[in-house]
Amino acid sequence: MLEDKSPQLTPVSELGEFGLIKHLTERFSLQQPSSILGIGDDAALLSAEGREIAITTDILAEGVHFNLGYAPLKHLGYKAVVANLSDIAAMNAVPAQILVGIAASNRFPVEAFEELYEGIGHACKHYGVDVVGGDTTSSHSGLVISITAIGYGEKESLTKRSGAQPNDLLVLTGDLGGAYMGLQVLEREHSVFLVNPNMQPEMEGYDYILQRQLKPEARTDIRAKLQELGIQPTAMIDVSDGLASEILHLADQSKVGFRLYEEKIPMDELTIMTADEFNLNPSIAALSGGEDYELLMTIAPSDYDKIKNHPDFTIIGHATEASEGCYLVLRGSNELSKLTAQGWDAFLNKKGKED
Repeated sequence: MLEDKSPQLTPVSELGEFGLIKHLTERFSLQQPSSILGIGDDAALLSAEGREIAITTDILAEGVHFNLGYAPLKHLGYKAVVANLSDIAAMNAVPAQILVGIAASNRFPVEAFEELYEGIGHACKHYGVDVVGGDTTSSHSGLVISITAIGYGEKESLTKRSGAQPNDLLVLTGDLGGAYMGLQVLEREHSVFLVNPNMQPEMEGYDYILQRQLKPEARTDIRAKLQELGIQPTAMIDVSDGLASEILHLADQSKVGFRLYEEKIPMDELTIMTADEFNLNPSIAALSGGEDYELLMTIAPSDYDKIKNHPDFTIIGHATEASEGCYLVLRGSNELSKLTAQGWDAFLNKKGKED
């Protein structure tokens, strides 16, 4: 899109700021009963209808969070929405509205904005949320996307990071590491392209992990599944920065320790195979990769029988007293290694020796 020099591309100056906003947002209609007034006024009007309100914001910056050399604008718009809806899901709330803020340089034509908003629109339709406002402005340093998401939930069902108790079970949805390994494939092929633009990228067979990176999904389905099982999590967080970091966040907020069992971390076979291809231990991708947007939660030990054989959940550890710290129990042994936000020390040392 950005390399297309054809005369059909429309400079933003032709529409102006307000014309661009109208052009991009006229496709959106309100779906949620809680959306009283959307785009077009000084502020949106929402109705909480007696529920608690959850609000979150994430910023994606070009060169920091994404590379337009391999991230399609449509997928980027979708992913920007998903990252925020995942935070709402982690509160055990239901997402309902988003606000979209975009800053872009003059190298972006109107058609680039259209592609970005097409992805945003697909995400809104898929998750049933409304775009109720936002802003668009110019940037001197590339593309910046800021999304604010709003969700609702009953006070008794909302879940914070701070409710875990010693002996609670540590439970994860889905599998981890796919997004990180998808990123490694994209980075590798992009590097080859920069050296030789005539080379065809080797993407065949990596579909699952590429989707996990470029077009992830928020686990907004988990709230209903937990309700069906009769389970109220004691604490919850989404896995956007890597499993190790999220466990440490839960530990800090809940004032507990954790034991995480390496052999219990769920990973897709393609993730494991690709990690081997890159000479990486796949556990590194799960612990430090991030952007998987699965949900990590603690539940009471009494709920074990409700969840033990469920295909959407895996028990990967348990909470301890805070004084016992946060440790990984290494695969095939009872050896403990302290968890850090970058992975874990013993593994990094071991990897260095193997290399």
